[in-house]
Amino acid sequence: MKFDWFLKGMIAAVVLAFVFPEPGSQGGFLHPEVLNKLGIALVFYLNGLSLSMASLRQGVSRWRVHVLIQTSTFLVFPLLGLGLMQVGQRWISPDVLLGYFYLCALPSTVSSSVALTVAARGNVPVALFNATLSALMGVVLTPLWMAWVMGHEGQPLDVWPVVVDLLMWVVLPLIVGQLSRPWLNQWAARHKGQIQVVDRLTILTLVYTSFSDSVQQGIWHQYGAGVLIQTLVVSCVLFFLIYQFMQFSARLMHLSEEDRIAAVLCGSKKTLASGVPMAHLIFGANPALGLILIPIMLYHPLQLAVGGLLSQRWASRR
Repeated sequence: MKFDWFLKGMIAAVVLAFVFPEPGSQGGFLHPEVLNKLGIALVFYLNGLSLSMASLRQGVSRWRVHVLIQTSTFLVFPLLGLGLMQVGQRWISPDVLLGYFYLCALPSTVSSSVALTVAARGNVPVALFNATLSALMGVVLTPLWMAWVMGHEGQPLDVWPVVVDLLMWVVLPLIVGQLSRPWLNQWAARHKGQIQVVDRLTILTLVYTSFSDSVQQGIWHQYGAGVLIQTLVVSCVLFFLIYQFMQFSARLMHLSEEDRIAAVLCGSKKTLASGVPMAHLIFGANPALGLILIPIMLYHPLQLAVGGLLSQRWASRR
């Protein structure tokens, strides 16, 4: 529940982009076109270094709960996003609507899903398995969903350049991170805190450059603080719907309480850590990238706050 430095850093990065947008915009002295690619590679290299494939073997036998979590992440969430795009097209900006669908198409989180499941005394191997599997599947399924939706919205996405970028800046660093685990695994375990700081600072840099371009090109002049309030309300509704779906489905499938806890905590999460870097590759130099990222940036602290309350309640059970 604590308001940690990363959430404060996100606010600071956005404010800095509004006050000093020039360094992080196209042509600025930070050279975001190069800095962003290197930052993305670093984030996914660190992800590859920290992902344990052993977790896939530990939790593989609980196939029913795996199907439920991955169905929620990559099917139910996107279907809710499609419904929102139909319902909200009269009163929500097209760029923010695209951001909602991008939120819905993202994979689940890794660290917070596992940490909250541990705190709630849920099935930790199931959480590890699904968090790892979701991160790997998202590299393929998220851009496919975005290409399909953007094509239907009249904003066709040229898939092949995106695929090449994903392979070069996401998949390759993930593989290199995995291959380096035999030599660096113990070092990474000893310096886990410092690695997380580097990872988070890199993401904050990407947030700053994302907003700098949209500020520099005047995108935000069309919208006031109302877009933040609107996005927060819709994010709450989205979380409530997916939470009810997970609870109902888990009971319908007669899952154990530990499996149900892991399913709810993993199936309701969306990753900001992978979402910001991937957005730079999928949307490229889109000046509205800051608007597109607003839903995931607000959903992220919401899911942590509600997930923290739920895990406290579940941890106190007999």
